[in-house]
Amino acid sequence: MKVRFCEHNKGKNKAYRKLRENFPSLDVKIKDCIRKCGPCHKTPFAVVDGKTVCGIDAEDLYHKIIKEME
Repeated sequence: MKVRFCEHNKGKNKAYRKLRENFPSLDVKIKDCIRKCGPCHKTPFAVVDGKTVCGIDAEDLYHKIIKEME
């Protein structure tokens, strides 16, 4: 499973750190740009195996990513 965050997304840091701490073998990276400018400017988001996942805040995003992993 791949999780990608955009460097320019304001909500990425907390979710990224929690994923790295709790799932060290997960393929999670912060990329320069992942060409999802719409959600990037509006809300914390990540791309999980090609699917855009958005959250209200970083904590909500983290939990939604976990759900996608199940």
